[in-house]
Amino acid sequence: MKKIKDENKPIKILMIEDDWEFAELLSEYLKQFNIEVTNYEDPFLGVSAGVNNYDLLLLDLTLPGMDGLEVCEEVVRKYDIPIIISSARSDISDKLESFKLGADDYLPKPYDPKELHARIISLLRRYNKNENKQIPESDYEIRGDTIYYKGEALHLTPAEFDILSQLIKKQGITLSREQLINESTVMSDSSQKSLDVIISKIRSKLGNPKAIQAVRGVGYKLI
Repeated sequence: MKKIKDENKPIKILMIEDDWEFAELLSEYLKQFNIEVTNYEDPFLGVSAGVNNYDLLLLDLTLPGMDGLEVCEEVVRKYDIPIIISSARSDISDKLESFKLGADDYLPKPYDPKELHARIISLLRRYNKNENKQIPESDYEIRGDTIYYKGEALHLTPAEFDILSQLIKKQGITLSREQLINESTVMSDSSQKSLDVIISKIRSKLGNPKAIQAVRGVGYKLI
């Protein structure tokens, strides 16, 4: 679990942006606010740069060799880091797909660096607030492809692992049925009825039917 950031330490931003002049401009501007930006023009290098060592990802969509939406999907699947999409692509479908994949904000180019700074601070404030609301001593732990509940490894199917991982990462927060299905890597075309079955099986394996609470008309929450 991430801890609330020490205000004396710099905010570390991972940027994946192939326009180096634009990246340099933003980096120089944000430096005055104690924000350190590390930019990668190559998306493959960016996603292998130790994403967990950064506080936020600033991601372009038009990149060489790998579309930014693919990068977003991979980062959301593997890491717990807030993402701001910074893109000149004006198609509304790109914006909607970004949010569907798990991006937290979308900032169309061109924009004033002042607005980017304000959004970074706002997003990190909300993100850290939500992280702080999670149970400090959680009964759940994700290690690689295994989830442990109260120290015991759970034997889960890929779909069960996928859904429970989402709930653990947002413990205490209600996730809609659509969000759980759309952000799943193994059941994107499954029905909501299939989701209900998976939730039931997870509860059974936890031995605690009240561990996952159904929020009527919305979705589910891990309590």
